[in-house]
Amino acid sequence: MSVRPISPVSRAPISGPPVSANVVWQHATVTRAHRQSQNGHRAVILWFTGLSGSGKSTLAHAVEERLHQRGCRSFVLDGDNVRHGLCGDLGFSAQDRQENIRRIGEVAKLFMEAGTIVLTAFISPYRADRRRVREMVSDADFIEIYCDAPIEICEARDVKGMYKKARAGQIAEFTGISSPYEAPDHPDIIVETGQAGLDDCVSRIMGELERREVIAKKA
Repeated sequence: MSVRPISPVSRAPISGPPVSANVVWQHATVTRAHRQSQNGHRAVILWFTGLSGSGKSTLAHAVEERLHQRGCRSFVLDGDNVRHGLCGDLGFSAQDRQENIRRIGEVAKLFMEAGTIVLTAFISPYRADRRRVREMVSDADFIEIYCDAPIEICEARDVKGMYKKARAGQIAEFTGISSPYEAPDHPDIIVETGQAGLDDCVSRIMGELERREVIAKKA
């Protein structure tokens, strides 16, 4: 992957806002297991990561369509959509990106507890932040999907001209240009979104979900 090397960013770990001593976790009588049994499939987090333009959102929504056709309960958390509300107060500094992913991780965990297959489409450029979300749940509940596309292809797909603006210095802290992207060392699934067609990528993921017994094999 030909992303220009950028010096590592020094970032203090974010553990989340402090929790009041008077807050007590309430245990539900209807559990995740009950909801999964009703839905007929396991609940998991499908975490799509990759450069801007690598096809994360397109692929996440296409997988959700396939899951919906199979009668599965699912929901896509999209990076741009979330920044319209939940994370509308955050910028794109390393610290704000870290907090953005922490919040998404917490929301994704709630969706999973509700028995839903939640698909997240975020650049999530830092390995440590993705690892922190994985550590919020059991290892089997987090499936990291790396959308692998060379930056040249991502730029060619960029109908909004974001890469062009970033290279001209009009957008600060743009991932892959002036801000780093740390590709996963050991992703659960790699999809070559720069080369493979959308249907092939969707089938690859659906097959993996069947293999992991998240969903039943298609009859």
